[in-house]
Formats: sequence, C-alpha cells, structure tokens
Amino acid sequence: MSEKIYDIIVIGAGSAGLSVGLTMNKFGFSVLMIAKMEKEIGGECLNDGCIPSKALIHIAKIIKSAKKAADFGVSISGKPDFKKVMDYVHERQEIIRKHESVKVLTEKGIEIALGEAKFSGKNEVEINNKKFKGKNIVIATGSKPRKLNVPGIEKVNYFNNNNIFSIENLPENILIVGGGPIGIEMAQALNSLDKKVTIVQNSSMILDQDDETVAKVLLNQLRGEGIECLLNANVESFTSTNNAVIKIKNGDTIDLYFNAVFVGIGRELILNPLHFHNAGIDTKDGKIVIDEYLRTTNKNVFVCGDIAGDLMFSHAAEFHARILINNFLSPLKKKLNNDHMSWVLFTDPEIATFGLNEKQLQKRGIPYEKLEQDLSADDRAVTDNYQYAKIILYISKGNIFKKEKFLGGTIVAPNAGELIQELILANTSGLSIGTVFNKIYPYPVASRVNQLLIVKHKEKMITPAIKKLLQIAYKIFG
Repeated sequence: MSEKIYDIIVIGAGSAGLSVGLTMNKFGFSVLMIAKMEKEIGGECLNDGCIPSKALIHIAKIIKSAKKAADFGVSISGKPDFKKVMDYVHERQEIIRKHESVKVLTEKGIEIALGEAKFSGKNEVEINNKKFKGKNIVIATGSKPRKLNVPGIEKVNYFNNNNIFSIENLPENILIVGGGPIGIEMAQALNSLDKKVTIVQNSSMILDQDDETVAKVLLNQLRGEGIECLLNANVESFTSTNNAVIKIKNGDTIDLYFNAVFVGIGRELILNPLHFHNAGIDTKDGKIVIDEYLRTTNKNVFVCGDIAGDLMFSHAAEFHARILINNFLSPLKKKLNNDHMSWVLFTDPEIATFGLNEKQLQKRGIPYEKLEQDLSADDRAVTDNYQYAKIILYISKGNIFKKEKFLGGTIVAPNAGELIQELILANTSGLSIGTVFNKIYPYPVASRVNQLLIVKHKEKMITPAIKKLLQIAYKIFG
C-alpha cells in the first residue's frame, strides 16, 4: 500500500490555517490540519484576540452610553460586574467555536492532527512521532505577545491578551504598557468598566503608526474620559507588587501605583519548534525568508498570516490565503501587495485606515493631493455629538485625460470602520472620486462626509474663467 500524500498540510488552525484548509477542502483536495490542542482551533482571533476583545468593547460601550443618559435625567446605579462581563465574552466565543471545532472540521472531510508539529523532511512533518507527507505545506502558526523585560517584572500581576480573557476579577488600578492598538482598545474598555487606567507609551504619541492628527483626536478623547496617558515614557523597573518607576524622556521619574499590569508592546514569531533546517527553510532576523508569493526557500512550503512577518490582522491572513489558493490552482500567479490593505481600531471613536499613507506616497514619489476635513459643520456629527471627528484622503493627481482616484485615507469618528467601506471599495477597484461625488446619499447618513470632502475639492476647480463660462452658458441656455 502506497504512503498517503496529502494535497495540502496546514500547520495551524487560526484565521490563516482555516482559510486555506477549508477552501481547499471545498474544492475537493485532501487536507491535513495541525493544531497543538483542540482549544487552539480558531487561533488567536477566536481565543485571545478579535472575538473576546470586541465582545468586551461591546459591553463597555453599553455601559458608557448608560452613564451618558444621566445628562438627560436618567439615573443609573451599581458597578459593572466583571464576572458577568467575562461570562458574556465566553458565551460569544462558544457560539463561534461551534463552527470551528475538530468535530465540524472532520465532518467536512478535513483530517485533524493534534500536537506539536515539526518538519522532518522537505515535504514531511512529524506530530507525536508520526510522520505525514504533503504535496504543499502551509505554515500558519501565528504569533505571540512580546514579553516586557524590565527589572522586577516577576513581582507583578501580569496580563496580556493571552490571559486577560480567562479571569473573573480584575483589580481596580491598571497600568497598561504600550500605546498601540491592543493597549489603547483595552485601556478604553477597562476604563468604561470603572477601572483606573494609566497608559505608558514610549513615543510622543499613541498609535505612532497612524497619522498623528488622527491619533491626537483619539488621545484627547481618552484623556477626557479620565485615562492618564504618559507619553515619551518607559517603565524603568517594578520596585514592588504595586509600584513602578516610570522614566520620562526629559529625565524625570514618576512612582506609579497599580494593582495589575497589562502589556501590549507588539508581537513576535515562534520559529524554533518547527525545525526548519530539516526542510531547507531559511530564517533571518527572527523571520522566515519568503518571496513575494509567500513561498519559503523550500518551493513547496508557504506561509500564511502572522508568521509571514507582515501585517498582523485576521483579514491579512485571509488575504494571504486567497493569494496562496490562487497560486496553487492558476498559472497566473499573484504577488503579495498591501497597497489596498485596510484596518480598524475599535475604540470610541474608531480609527479606520485604507490604502497608502502619506509617507509611503512620498517615498514612492507618487503625485498626490491631501484632502482634510473636520466634521464640526457636518449635520449628522452635530446631531450625534461628534464634531471632533476628522477625515483625511489622499487622491491621485488628475487632468482632462486622467481621472483622480483614491490612494488612501483615514477616518476618526464613531463607526469609522463602516463609514470607510465605500472608500475601500473604490480604492481596491480603481474607481474615480467621481463615483462618490455623483452618489446620492440618503440624508443625513454619516457616510455623507465622504462626499463632502470630494465636493469641497471640486469647488476649488471653480476658477474665475470657469465662472465666466458658466455665466455665459446660463444666459444662452438658462
């Protein structure tokens, strides 16, 4: 009897692994999917990331809105019950987990192997002393939170996204180290649950990968809600279970009291357990060496998701999966290109971004025009009280023969992730700004701000000569 060779072996069962494995299975290919243990199926997104954090944010928004009702004479009492909050989070996870389990996957025809995988040959992996061969192998093992290494860290009550969703009680004073997306989302959610929150960020602005003017809008909101944000600051040491020495860039130090520390200082890749040397897979500077097709130095082994060392989003993993599946099945190979990537920070207000940013445009020498508008005079922003919001768009230079198109942009506003969707579609599809200019929006939907900015841009084209021509036309045809 000949040895079985799977069409595809997928190491990892998170967003990346499931996207590749389920799709190839639907197309009729034999798939082996490997996970360390059954509870890890669904990956970081289901277990420790997107799903529990967004469920927590959902509750935090309900509580925050309830508190605002006091401005209109409605009284509320009591404190948030953190155990009930976590119960809700876990309930939401279990609903989704029903569709991402060993039972469901095997019923679909996918074979599952549980255990630590390592390469034992160029097209072979080993799990629990058993070897499996595949025509192609996809590494989709994700990433893990980077640890905070400062003196005294072993003394403190330490949390990150891998363990905070498994607790029933959270202390009152939370020190959050890291002002990136994870730290900021958690800071605002916990603050809404009546926790005292202090953020320590080692640069001059939170979200230092985003447009500074947009990040500043959110920073002002956080501070207005009572969240203390220490910028240009680092944790120098922990002197006890409840005290940290914070060093400011100007040389000052602050003794900070806390009950627990949440760390969100980025993520790192897990490479060593996979024994890449057995498969001829090169690594460099803590990353797998890959080409623009997400292929390793072994032509039959590919990467997908966080492990690619690229943008670490669940939807980026899904994007990688689409590229791989196309390239497995088509002679027309696709390369990884993030020019149309988008992402959302699920704070209040949200920050949503798509396409190329200003630094990228300048670095590539792409001619562009920057359009910027606050929402102080937008009717929906006035009625819903978010005049602080802002939209920034980058559009290509156009002329009579060449249409202006969306190159990128950012919105900071409530529900910005929804407001930006039509702009993402226009950017991805290469549509001109005229598609938004000519669209009829029901009044007063919030997304009319997209058109407002384009209208203002068009108004700049009304020169004295154009006005004169229009006046002549009116006399003749009016």
